[in-house]
Amino acid sequence: MAQDSVDLSSDYQFWMGKLSVWDQASTLESQQDTCLHLPQFQEFLRKLYGALKEMDFNTVIERFPTIGQLLAKSCWNSFILAYDESQKILICCLCCLINKEPQNSEESKLNSWIQSLISHILSAFRFDKKEVGRFTQGLGYAPVDYYPGLLKNMVLSLASELRENHLDGFNTQRRMAPERVTSLSRVCVPLVTLPDVEPLVEALLTCHGHEDQEILWPEFFDAVNEAFLQKKISLPTSAIVCLWLRHLPSLEKAVLHLFEKLISSERNCLRRIECFIKDSSLPQAACHPAIFWIVDEMFRYALLETDGAPEVLAAVQVFTQCFVEALEKENKQLKFSLKTYFPYASPSLAMVLLQNPTDIPQGHWHQPLKHISELLRKIVEDQTCGSCGGPFESWFLFAHFGGWANTAIEQLLMSEAEPPAALLWLLAFYYSPCDGSQQRAQTMVEVRAVLGCLLRLSRRATLSARDLLAAAGEGRDADAGPGASALIRRLLLTFLLRVPGGRAIARDAVALMAHTDEITHEIIGFLDQTLYRWDRLGIEAPGAGELAKELLQELHAQVQQRM
Repeated sequence: MAQDSVDLSSDYQFWMGKLSVWDQASTLESQQDTCLHLPQFQEFLRKLYGALKEMDFNTVIERFPTIGQLLAKSCWNSFILAYDESQKILICCLCCLINKEPQNSEESKLNSWIQSLISHILSAFRFDKKEVGRFTQGLGYAPVDYYPGLLKNMVLSLASELRENHLDGFNTQRRMAPERVTSLSRVCVPLVTLPDVEPLVEALLTCHGHEDQEILWPEFFDAVNEAFLQKKISLPTSAIVCLWLRHLPSLEKAVLHLFEKLISSERNCLRRIECFIKDSSLPQAACHPAIFWIVDEMFRYALLETDGAPEVLAAVQVFTQCFVEALEKENKQLKFSLKTYFPYASPSLAMVLLQNPTDIPQGHWHQPLKHISELLRKIVEDQTCGSCGGPFESWFLFAHFGGWANTAIEQLLMSEAEPPAALLWLLAFYYSPCDGSQQRAQTMVEVRAVLGCLLRLSRRATLSARDLLAAAGEGRDADAGPGASALIRRLLLTFLLRVPGGRAIARDAVALMAHTDEITHEIIGFLDQTLYRWDRLGIEAPGAGELAKELLQELHAQVQQRM
């Protein structure tokens, strides 16, 4: 608390100095400096208000003897009044200074002075010219009706001029001077959250001009992006695409903002992740390849930094689904080839991965899975050293469409025939992409053995959870890597949901499997992913869906109890 008090006093002196400089100078430099510091100054006003409302009048004057000067300078600065919520916060600060029971004439004068400042704030954007007043009255308009209309018409006029400037590239006489466009973007910085100014903001973003260098003020991009991320303005996707293409830091901040929401939100189910991703506008904007590359690259780094964390992988897959939906909606006929989005991928592999399983009869899913496996295996195992891409690039492409891996597991468990080598290889590669050919072959042998055990157990009249886990573990290499172990667990969990005898022992089996927090979270992720996938594909799983939901709730409750 003491440190907060020291910090506020230090900030108070800093901003008092700034306001004095801004008050004395009306140069372009001082205006630019004002706009640059508006977000920080508003945050200072919030802290100041938080302190003032806890003090009585005498304590305020004792601690901040020049507070009247600070608030007066703020009230007469049009940039400050126009910015976001500064006007409202200033009124709150002034109200804290009003003495409800003035004891003498000085205190009464101070109250009147404060009331005059509040009155000034409330009428700050109304012109005070008698000529304008008489003219509007003659037309039958009151100032309260006229001035908002004047602002709206001015904004629309400037927006129209900017659009003409963008389209009429050959008539230099009709072009708006670059300096004027820059000045407009600077003036708009404190105004971007005003609804009436949105058309001008959009026009500035979509007007590229005809110069080699960027003509919009950098702080304008920052202000618009921040307002958009905080849901203080609403802009069409075309304007957001222009913003992120013209200002890379804004795009990077938008992706990081999405990451923060995904990390900070508790109990993130895939439906919730999907809502966050769609709400970010990133999938829609990623229809432009340049934006897709940046977003995809940031997901790639997140995967590498977290050693392929399941949560990050799930976010990549949901983002890809949202992106593909946006791409299909926007591009009935593709404006860009798939090679543009996935430059390291085989075009034929990208095409088969992009197939929507709902467009393929469920009984024919084996064929595209086999084709995907053959294409990946050729790229990964027949690849010459040093060629473009590498196994990770192939895995990263396949990981975008991880639903195919889940489909492969279900196909293996639904068949009583010999497990196809193509599907075994595909799953071994997906769960352990860094393994060499020999390690991958060993994983395939283990998975084949587990599938055989599960097939035999499914024919038994009764099952026990311990027998199931014991049989699934027979013949397995004790030194099997984490990827192979995760794949075996995924097979067991799918068996428990899909086979009637498995559903009867599911709770006991899950209780035995979830002996660590890490595996518990892995099982939660699997159940959530399964429900999400069945819902998207329209797969009806009577009994299995209800069981998965119940297990999910019970595991979440267990996690909460452990915390």
